[in-house]
Amino acid sequence: MCGIAGIISKDGRPPDRAALEAMMAALRHRGPDGEGAYLKGDVGLAHTRLAIIDIEGGDQPLIGPGGGALVGNGEIYNFVELRQAQGGKVPYRSDADFEPTLDPLERDGLASLASLRGMYALAMHRPAANDVLLARDPFGIKPLYVYENETMFAFASEPQAFFSAGLLTAEIDPLKRLEVLQLQYSSGPETVFRNIRRLMPGEALRLVGGRVAERAALDPLPGDIPDPPADLDAAVEGFDAAFEDSVRIHQRSDVPYGMFLSGGLDSAALLTMMARLNQRPVRTFTCGFEASNAHDVHDEREAAARVADALGAEHTEITFTQEDFWTLAPAVAAALDEPTTDYAVLPTYKLGACARGSVKVVLSGEGGDEMLAGYGRYRKLLRPWWRGGKPPRTRGVFEGMGILREDSRAWAAGLDDVRARAARPGFSPLQAAQASDIHGWLHADLLLKLDRCLMAHGVEGRTPFLDRGVARFAFSLPDKLKIRDGLGKWVLRHWLARHCPAAGAFERKRGFTVPVGAWIASRGKELGPLVAGQPAIAALCHREPVEALFRAPGGKRGRAAWALLFYALWHRHHIDGARGSGDVFEVLAG
Repeated sequence: MCGIAGIISKDGRPPDRAALEAMMAALRHRGPDGEGAYLKGDVGLAHTRLAIIDIEGGDQPLIGPGGGALVGNGEIYNFVELRQAQGGKVPYRSDADFEPTLDPLERDGLASLASLRGMYALAMHRPAANDVLLARDPFGIKPLYVYENETMFAFASEPQAFFSAGLLTAEIDPLKRLEVLQLQYSSGPETVFRNIRRLMPGEALRLVGGRVAERAALDPLPGDIPDPPADLDAAVEGFDAAFEDSVRIHQRSDVPYGMFLSGGLDSAALLTMMARLNQRPVRTFTCGFEASNAHDVHDEREAAARVADALGAEHTEITFTQEDFWTLAPAVAAALDEPTTDYAVLPTYKLGACARGSVKVVLSGEGGDEMLAGYGRYRKLLRPWWRGGKPPRTRGVFEGMGILREDSRAWAAGLDDVRARAARPGFSPLQAAQASDIHGWLHADLLLKLDRCLMAHGVEGRTPFLDRGVARFAFSLPDKLKIRDGLGKWVLRHWLARHCPAAGAFERKRGFTVPVGAWIASRGKELGPLVAGQPAIAALCHREPVEALFRAPGGKRGRAAWALLFYALWHRHHIDGARGSGDVFEVLAG
């Protein structure tokens, strides 16, 4: 995992080297092991490297047989198979995973992306074709942002690179800001920053003279629904084959790797498969929470330890304390230059710091709920209306609270756009909801969280559930093999019951929670006026309801209080430019 950036001039002049170097410096935390730059004609590319494959020989930019230059962030997992398919006809200078993409990209352009299996954001200058190719992997696991004006087209792994290079000033889009608060992330190609857009998952561009000449897209989901398994046993075997294949290639690494283990089914399945494929004990990392009483949080450490012990893992437990909350929240907000108010950013950030001491790569269970229908909202979708059935994501976090100055639902337009992008003929309502999450919140929330919180510590995150082979299997399943008897992930539960009984596959799992409400309540009277007094919050909210919220942030109000606190901290760092260190109170007090 690395950082990439680039500038393509629209007037034929060489890009500003100082701006390119500033972008590279802003991304150095993503790639602390090396860096490289390339300037030729009207194109400049930059790369910061986190060395995972071919430690000594994998520096970028990579130069292809035809003189093309490539920078990439992520991993091409099927690089071994790509080399074999080329049959020794292409000379290689390294064992790097991105090098086998050079010849196909030079020769076939965007059409060659269909052969790649991995997580990636890449850019390639092809002098012979006088163009630049940009692409993002089909699930959007790796980020890529673009900005253009009348003289240039620029791209980078993180928006902050544009600001550090002085290409533009950070300005907020009011509608996307409202969406972040109501939805906890921003959907669609537009970001919370004016004039900066993200390439969508699977989106690819061919640029000529800094202008888009061709667009392409790779869908993470199958274009045609495969035939369903004959029965439950066939489905369990089908999952086993698809998942083993995915985990096997996700473990390709020349550096130590481990995994994040919660008490949930997805990570238990991941450890079960990794234990099958590894001769040495798998290194696992689990985070629990300090809470004032058992009702504040469901601590998953006991369940995780039970699975780790059963599978012989080398297990590490850490605790996220209330003191961590006050001291780390500003650092987490600083790491997330694109905001998400998902409170899971907190333990993910601390787990990244813990993992850094012993591994450079961690595998994680993100995507399991979307692929195999694990969320409660999916089960509600299948209920009749008189039993509480309803479509997902119909209400914002702050709706009905009387806190926001603007109470419109204009922010929800982004959700409608995502649903339209995800729509496929023949999908059941459940499949449509899964597809909507895969095209929307997965990359904009869960994968954004994983990327920024791990990259802040120079650790690479991998997600074996997010593989096109796994997706093809998952979308072949009829609804009845996903949800039954009030339980989601029906096939996965049966697979775990066979291969890891310690996981308690048919126990009803509680959703993942962080006790932010209880921690905020402990100092809410002090914190409320500080948050309400921030100019960024005052522009959005009525003061008294904000202070009242922090005095009693119980239940769902805790999530609203956390959203306002996180946004205040985020705004202080990324918009106001307050870059000093300190805890929550020191940062907000200036």
